[in-house]
Amino acid sequence: MHAHSHSHDHRHEGRAARTPGLRHRLAHLLTPHSHDTADKLDPAMEASARGMRALWVSLAVLGVTALTQAAVVAVSGSVALLGDSVHNAADALTAVPLGIAFVLGRRAATRRFTYGYGRAEDLAGLVIVLTIAASAAFAAWAAVGRLLDPRPVAHLPAVAAAALAGFVGNEWVARYRIRVGREIGSAALVADGLHARTDGFTSLAVLLGAGGSALGMHLADPVVGLAITAAIALVLRDAAREVFRRMLDAVDPALVDRAERAVRAVPGVREVGELRLRWIGHRLRAELTVVVDGEATLRQAHAIAVEAEHALLHAVPRLTAALVHADPAPAPGETDPHLALAHHLTG
Repeated sequence: MHAHSHSHDHRHEGRAARTPGLRHRLAHLLTPHSHDTADKLDPAMEASARGMRALWVSLAVLGVTALTQAAVVAVSGSVALLGDSVHNAADALTAVPLGIAFVLGRRAATRRFTYGYGRAEDLAGLVIVLTIAASAAFAAWAAVGRLLDPRPVAHLPAVAAAALAGFVGNEWVARYRIRVGREIGSAALVADGLHARTDGFTSLAVLLGAGGSALGMHLADPVVGLAITAAIALVLRDAAREVFRRMLDAVDPALVDRAERAVRAVPGVREVGELRLRWIGHRLRAELTVVVDGEATLRQAHAIAVEAEHALLHAVPRLTAALVHADPAPAPGETDPHLALAHHLTG
């Protein structure tokens, strides 16, 4: 009895990505539960498209926010607000590496990049985390500078209005990116949403500082700045956890339990051995071992492995490929069929 492994050929995925055609769409309509490569690629492509759409929409909102602030800067000549507008405009540019990562992730796997380019998303997430860290450092530096040299904020009504616009725009973008990021499974998009939230906090600092100055409290501005720095540090912790867990191949343990239950329910599967899940960009891959009857033919074992993969594709959202290896159930007195590998797996 030979062990069996089953997976999908990415070269077909690449071709399907380039030729979606009418024939493929008709086939998809006629066989909605089919899980051949072309059908499975559609949700993955749709996820990338949704991610790109989230970036474009949020960039447009951030652009309008920055222009609103710039108009008030031109009228009021407020240096505090100028700093906030420039900061918001510059930070909106973190969407660029993430957009590049989404575009790269659509490319077919090659002989060099055999798993495709999905990991580019993790690198974009790292850039975003570093940008949030820079935001926290900048906010702390500005707040300490204002503590040492307190100054009243000029043009208070205009500054307050523009700062409010900055906060509202960024918070809306933050919620939108985080929601879409969670739905499509993109840690980097969630991190970019958290990043927009830090930008909203800096606008809030300007707003609260202006309010304090209006009440004659010149220290309000730097004290609020320090409080906002602490808030940004908390957001940084969340974003770093999101991105670093993904870089270390972490998955939700509940997802692993769900996958195991789905495979155990497949007729012919006696036990589920090792089961591994990993993210590549915003797509999941699975590798697992199933124990089947030792007397089963290769064809029967293959059929069970295919059915196990089919069950996984239904049970685990955003899963695009699974590698299923069938082991024969041990017979009394039989030596372990993996004994020849033992000396390679130690240490």
